Amino acid sequence: MSRPAPWHQPIWQQLTVQQDFAHAYLFSGQPGGGKRRFASAFAAFLMCDTPAGGLACDQCRSCHLRLAGSHPDLLLLEPEEEGKAIRVDAVRQLVDFISQTAQQGGRKVVVLQPAEAMNVNAANALLKSLEEPSAETYLLLISDQPSRLLPTIRSRCRVQSLGLPDRTEALAWLTEQDGDRSIEECDLLLQMAGGAPLLALALAQQDALAQREKVVEGIKALLKGQVAPSRLAEQWSAVPIELLLDWFCAWTLDLLKLQQGASEQAGSVDMDKVLGYMAQKLEVHRLLAWQDWLLEHRRLFASKANLNRVLFLEKALVQWKNLLQRR
Repeated sequence: MSRPAPWHQPIWQQLTVQQDFAHAYLFSGQPGGGKRRFASAFAAFLMCDTPAGGLACDQCRSCHLRLAGSHPDLLLLEPEEEGKAIRVDAVRQLVDFISQTAQQGGRKVVVLQPAEAMNVNAANALLKSLEEPSAETYLLLISDQPSRLLPTIRSRCRVQSLGLPDRTEALAWLTEQDGDRSIEECDLLLQMAGGAPLLALALAQQDALAQREKVVEGIKALLKGQVAPSRLAEQWSAVPIELLLDWFCAWTLDLLKLQQGASEQAGSVDMDKVLGYMAQKLEVHRLLAWQDWLLEHRRLFASKANLNRVLFLEKALVQWKNLLQRR
């Protein structure tokens, strides 16, 4: 059955027992925490002809059409390419969809994700639909960063925050999903995912643990002077740049905490000795300057800026090593 993640079950029960559903919902939360799964299950529930036990039955005609991806009264709206904007033409398609009569005689549902990807014109076009709701039509907005939405859009939605499970529940779920991995491996995957179980599972499927081990060994060799930054940048050619940026940002935050005495041990268990050593040697102003540079380039890569990956990594590795040089 189409169902939410188990850690969102209490919220799900509160939502589905209601009789007066809101015209528009905004589901927000950390990436990989299950909000898309929640919204998808809610869309299925709303469209099901015979929901059972608070869930879509997955057996009726409406469910069969939805599962086949051919339900005429369900619209999924997202960027044409990952990282690109949702443009006004796409939202106009949404407006036309809402104005039409449901072809199956039931409800119509629109799932829009990520909502913050709408450009200004698209967001303004959406407002009209929120201000003049159609009967039995439901808008489900999904957002990693709801603060980036227009306040007028947020105010017209029923906002539902969907948080992460605690470490014990997340670890139990991930271990159950990926039974071939040890508790220690699952724990490291969760650390890499910032505690988000679905993201941790995706990382496992990307073989991120092997890539992480390769990167950590490379960092150790770099600091010992056993490999040049240019060579290491080439060796990491198969590691997704998003992962490398996430890891360096996490390690930088660990260094700041260790250097300022806010933590006694690095949160990254496979880098605790390296980061502990570095924290004792570096100067905080150099670390802050490095963090600013790293975050800016992370933003540029996220916006699909045309950056040379190898040159960026080489420069980043030079700066990382130079953190240990005192002036």
